[in-house]
Amino acid sequence: MPGEVSGSCTFVTRADEPLPRDQIWTAQLIGGLAFERGQHLLGRTTLSGDSAITERQRDCVLWAARGNTDGEIADILGISKETVIQHLKFARERYGVRKRTSLVIRALFDGLISFSEIFQRHKYW
Repeated sequence: MPGEVSGSCTFVTRADEPLPRDQIWTAQLIGGLAFERGQHLLGRTTLSGDSAITERQRDCVLWAARGNTDGEIADILGISKETVIQHLKFARERYGVRKRTSLVIRALFDGLISFSEIFQRHKYW
């Protein structure tokens, strides 16, 4: 799926003892958490080398994807609103798009941000 890195996790049980149905959700949770930690440890890579943006531009794109205004992003990141506007402008230029929505979609597609990051609970929500 665009915007997400793919992976898998396998659990093994004894042949005569299948995984109990009530533990499937626990196994899924463990697998998901392990995968997220692995991504965090490996860091992010750009899938499209021509569209690389700076870390601060990425931060602005992520907060924009979460629905925040330029002013709200500025408050969250501790920078001026004009700086946020410039970061998003330069990121749009790097991707060759004009709209904020197109920027978010391209960043998702390239794996610079992920759906799980966008919907992750944060102290500013």
